[in-house]
Amino acid sequence: MRNELLLIVTLLVLYGSVLLWFFLFGTSGLMSFTVFATIAANIEVLILVQAFGMEMTLGNILFATTFLVTDILSEIAGKKQAQQAVWIGIAANVLFVLVSQSWLMYVPSVNDWATPYMQAIFSNTPRLMLASLAVYAIVQVFDVWLYHKWWEFTQRRSGDRRAFLWVRNNGSTLVSQLLNAILYTLFAFYGRYDLPTLVSIILSSYVIFIFTSLLDTPIVYWARLIHEKRQAVG
Repeated sequence: MRNELLLIVTLLVLYGSVLLWFFLFGTSGLMSFTVFATIAANIEVLILVQAFGMEMTLGNILFATTFLVTDILSEIAGKKQAQQAVWIGIAANVLFVLVSQSWLMYVPSVNDWATPYMQAIFSNTPRLMLASLAVYAIVQVFDVWLYHKWWEFTQRRSGDRRAFLWVRNNGSTLVSQLLNAILYTLFAFYGRYDLPTLVSIILSSYVIFIFTSLLDTPIVYWARLIHEKRQAVG
């Protein structure tokens, strides 16, 4: 149960961190968190673990937090701010790919011990990063678009702009995460793992995404409450 416990704790810490960064730094904190999450997830995704009876890559929870961030931004700041977070995440990843690949071009000192480990990790980074950039751009833009389509639908049906947050939150994220699980797994790992492993990764990733999507709904409500209290005070 060690891996399962670590995943649960990681989820709680990361979701709590999104809320804390928003509370402390506002929308700038959410933008900063997007940079952290997209870069860290692309390194963490190299690790395969067994948990909950499935084989899965790490990084799924961190990727899930980027959907949480764009949903919060969509809810409190609008479509433009949410899309800006997506482009900031992409720009940060492009810069990280360039910088991390430059590390491998240096001739190491005779006393260096880190280079072989860095090469083992970051020689795999370009494919994963390029896959991530392509999928992240497609899926996140789609998620922001779908969030606001659901919002238009719920507002028409209820006549209340604030109502049915849980519908637009889960209605957009669950569809987007399925697309994310399929595209990222195929782009990043096709040819590296056999078909059964790829299918296992897709299914396990989506199971995790379903779980994280349902659990992030209270965080979006909480973030909206923080935002509304600040507006009332300010």
